[in-house]
Amino acid sequence: MDSRTGRPPRAFSFRKGLYFAFAPLPMPLVNFSLKKLVRAIGKSRPEVFNRLEGHHHKWFLVDPTNLPFVLCLRPDPRHPELKAYRKHCVPDAESRISGSFLTLLGMIDGRYDGDALFFTRDLCVEGDTEAVVCLRNALDDVDGSIADDVASFFGATGQRFLKVARRMSIHVHR
Repeated sequence: MDSRTGRPPRAFSFRKGLYFAFAPLPMPLVNFSLKKLVRAIGKSRPEVFNRLEGHHHKWFLVDPTNLPFVLCLRPDPRHPELKAYRKHCVPDAESRISGSFLTLLGMIDGRYDGDALFFTRDLCVEGDTEAVVCLRNALDDVDGSIADDVASFFGATGQRFLKVARRMSIHVHR
């Protein structure tokens, strides 16, 4: 029995599993991959960054609350940047979007409504909300799914991970 919850301990927690799976990753390797990823998306889907006109110079901090790092996005169409930082080294940003990994994935994937997530407090938005709404609208207008693009970038492993994450996210927001 877990003394805090009074329930039997769970053999596997997806939330803790994600955190511990990503914790040992070296930031230089993560950032090298993210740099390549954001440039590939910028080339294959320039409309996403072009829709953010007026916000190209701003930093969007995306905080998956159950991962050991945050992501910072600067959506300049000529030179998009995406960087990861450990939680204890969070940089300044004009906007901050936070929620669980599966919540953020579902929103990027187009399966969850960002407004509904905000009002149920599953998603927290701070700072320049106009910029965040512009980002959300740009993602909503994409044909297909950015999540599919990201998974494809990482090959078969990325596709399998996305498939599992999508199955898991079905149980998150009903």
